[in-house]
Amino acid sequence: MSQKYVYFFGGDTSEGMSVADSVDVRKKILGGKGNGLAEMTALGIPVPPGFTLSTDCCDAYYKSDGQWPEGLAEQVEEGIRKVEEAMGMQFGGENPLLLSVRSGAAASMPGMMDTVLNLGMTPTTRDALIESTGNERFAWDAYRRFVMMFGDVVMGLHRDQFEHILEGVKRKLARRRKLANAAALKGEALNQAVPDTALEVDDLKEVVAGYLAHYKKALKQDFPTDAREQLRLSINAVFGSWHNPRAVKYRELNEIRGLLGTAVNIQAMVFGNMGENSGTGVCFSRDPSSGENEFYGEYLMNAQGEDVVAGVRTPEPIVGLQEQMPDVYNELVEIKDRLEQHFRDMQDMEFTIQQGRLFMLQTRGGKRTVFAQLRIAVEMVQERLIDRNEALQRVNADQLGQLFAPLLAENWMRSATRLAKGLNASPGGATGRVVFDAETAEAWAKRGEKVLLVRVETSPEDIGGMAVAQGILTSRGGMTSHAAVVARGMGRPCVAGAGEIQVDYARKRLSANRTSLKQGDWMSLDGFTGAVYAGQGKVVPSEIVRVLDGKLKPEKSVLYQQYTEFMGWVDQTRALKVRTNADTPADSKVAVKMGAEGIGLCRTEHMFFEGDRIIAVRQMILASEPVKALRDQLEVAEAAENKAEISRIKKELKEPLQMYSGALRKLLPLQRRDFEGIFKAMDGKPVTIRLLDPPLHEFLPHDEKGQRQVARALKVKTADVKNMVASLHEVNPMLGHRGCRLAITYPEVYQMQVRAIIEAALNCKKKGITVLPEIMIPLTGGREEFDICAVSARKVIDEVFSRREMSIDYLIGTMIEVPRAALLADQVAQSAEFFSFGTNDLTQLACGFSRDDAGKFLGDYVRQDIYPRDPFQSLDQAGVGMLVEMGIQKGRQGRADLKIGICGEHGGDPQSVGFCHRVGMNYVSCSPYRVPTARLAAAQAALQPPHAG
Repeated sequence: MSQKYVYFFGGDTSEGMSVADSVDVRKKILGGKGNGLAEMTALGIPVPPGFTLSTDCCDAYYKSDGQWPEGLAEQVEEGIRKVEEAMGMQFGGENPLLLSVRSGAAASMPGMMDTVLNLGMTPTTRDALIESTGNERFAWDAYRRFVMMFGDVVMGLHRDQFEHILEGVKRKLARRRKLANAAALKGEALNQAVPDTALEVDDLKEVVAGYLAHYKKALKQDFPTDAREQLRLSINAVFGSWHNPRAVKYRELNEIRGLLGTAVNIQAMVFGNMGENSGTGVCFSRDPSSGENEFYGEYLMNAQGEDVVAGVRTPEPIVGLQEQMPDVYNELVEIKDRLEQHFRDMQDMEFTIQQGRLFMLQTRGGKRTVFAQLRIAVEMVQERLIDRNEALQRVNADQLGQLFAPLLAENWMRSATRLAKGLNASPGGATGRVVFDAETAEAWAKRGEKVLLVRVETSPEDIGGMAVAQGILTSRGGMTSHAAVVARGMGRPCVAGAGEIQVDYARKRLSANRTSLKQGDWMSLDGFTGAVYAGQGKVVPSEIVRVLDGKLKPEKSVLYQQYTEFMGWVDQTRALKVRTNADTPADSKVAVKMGAEGIGLCRTEHMFFEGDRIIAVRQMILASEPVKALRDQLEVAEAAENKAEISRIKKELKEPLQMYSGALRKLLPLQRRDFEGIFKAMDGKPVTIRLLDPPLHEFLPHDEKGQRQVARALKVKTADVKNMVASLHEVNPMLGHRGCRLAITYPEVYQMQVRAIIEAALNCKKKGITVLPEIMIPLTGGREEFDICAVSARKVIDEVFSRREMSIDYLIGTMIEVPRAALLADQVAQSAEFFSFGTNDLTQLACGFSRDDAGKFLGDYVRQDIYPRDPFQSLDQAGVGMLVEMGIQKGRQGRADLKIGICGEHGGDPQSVGFCHRVGMNYVSCSPYRVPTARLAAAQAALQPPHAG
């Protein structure tokens, strides 16, 4: 017996509901759209009958090289029979049943895969449709739509040529109507002057004839007139769209993995283009942009669904339907309320009105901005629709940082030239250089340019350009158009339907409000209001940041109040502490506002570049080599008891040693002041300070001009500077003389830093500031290296305590970034009091490639599933993660109370944070503005079952 691939829905039958009790399991088999249709049917909501081909079927299709699996053809025929029976119509027959064929994966991928409408249209069924409906215009309109969609989606013909044929007919109509400049009308202007609804029967016949002629010329075959052949080809096309470039790109961008493929939903057509008592629309049970609990959506009368989604016509707000068709509107409101209560989530719905009768075509959890995610989650808890744990999982941790994104400054907007006003499709302010196609956007962004992508309307092929753009502007389309939905999902500001904008792709220009901009000119847009401005905008902090900075009162910001309530739930749930990577008092203060519970990484070398202190650092470096050489000679002379040589070397050592020690004495108070500022900002919170890590050559200029400047500043010969640069040169500096290796060669550097840390801590303690310093020795590969550095540090600390007659609690630990240290972690932990995994370098050393060079091939590696994600953005859990887990287990064998954290870039990545929770770390550390993301990710990890991940 063949496997069941087809699940019918219609009337009081919903076969898909028997697949599984769990919604998540059903979605994996039926896809999100198919599950929604099954559930709506089971709820008694008016849904046109149809059947779903499961995702297993798509998987089998690919595994058999594009052949239908055994039994599928018979099951499809049985599905058609059931739909015919439910509708009282015949597919390809005298009372013609037309079908829609739609994709629908388990994860929502709006607009990325393919759809075919009005399937089953042939000359015979067209004529029968005219006879059965008495509406000749409707039949020809449906026919021209089908031919274009089938040619484009199924047969791969470019849509542009069909559009060109349509425009030609419209231009003739414009001339008949004696419209001025009819011949010159193009694109948006032509659509405004002659909308699709203005085409009469003869016009539509001419369009269809042109389409069919183009089809035959391009493909060397006639358009298929067998309805079942049309269906077979369309099913194959929808299966094929699973691997089209835009769908693959979308899955890459949204990290959608592990799905079998797409389901295919075949459903009886209902028609919104049968006249002024018919229409179509897309709606949301709440505002997907702000999250406000109000009915939100758009509709078009005498139109099909593609007109709304593709932005071919700018639709009307859904509230207008209340006046135009009050009974339909009230029924729609009742249905959206039922669906939201049933699914306990904001719903994204599609509907069609056929001659005054409402049909629901889709419901799914709606894509929403992070502002809406937050508001809906909090308010649904207050409404007792969901509990707090579910609310925590409704907000995307990766997107949480968008709450702190900058906005366009109001004073700048007041004085700027406003080009147009569109729809505020996705919130946020953006400024960038205008580009008109996705390919240019990607190329310019790659070279570091900020770009705004401007299109008449976006299509799924634009996904790559949308991903890199600062913001997106379309002159056509509504709040539920492709541009709006995808931009909201990506967190990109978007203004849609700015009809005043005239886009000229050929000349790469746009014009509006008597202003013209060419490609490369600056433009700004406000995704909160829909305003579009000429010029490079000034950006200001977000609303939450203004509250945190004391520039806006908390009671004036509903967003801030909801954010604090939500983050309160986060902090009650998570087990992992969240610290920050901060090198300055300013960064530390920001991190505390973001909820940081300490500093997990303070990089002391960043302090060396500030102001004039770089001169002292370079002075130290220039003296370090002769000091080291003479000390080595002195050690040999003392071993040989050669008094004359000892005397000579000591005399020769005096000058470079004075220069070396003098430089360290200059740096000591500067570092001490830095640490005092950080300790003050982090009052009572632990601060992990990493001692000098990079190789010394990074502090010296490698160009001749810079070397001359250093020589003048230090009053030495340029040749001496050049010689020092040459002597410090390393073939592979990342694996060279850096970290604790420097301290073993030049112990005074770490001694100066330790002294500055402890003296700063004591000074703060004297002022009543609680200080918890943790001194971190970087790049240790084993216990021996660590012990040499730690013994030297403790000697300095004891001397400072004795001299100041004060003490504080402190820890000395190490950064685990060398694989050898992870393998020997039990030995290292017998000396080290804490571990911090430096996963940036640990990834480089474990994977064997340079972070600076791997960009050339890592994209290919991710695309071909060699790595699931870029290992420098999200921790390689299978490889590097195994070293981390081993280091934790062995480390706690050596010291049971070992404190362990992570301080690489991965500390702010939600996937990596989840891993850190599972392997038993105490904390993660990340950049200040990633702290809220890490906090939420930690809470979400705590809610997962132990085996998850």
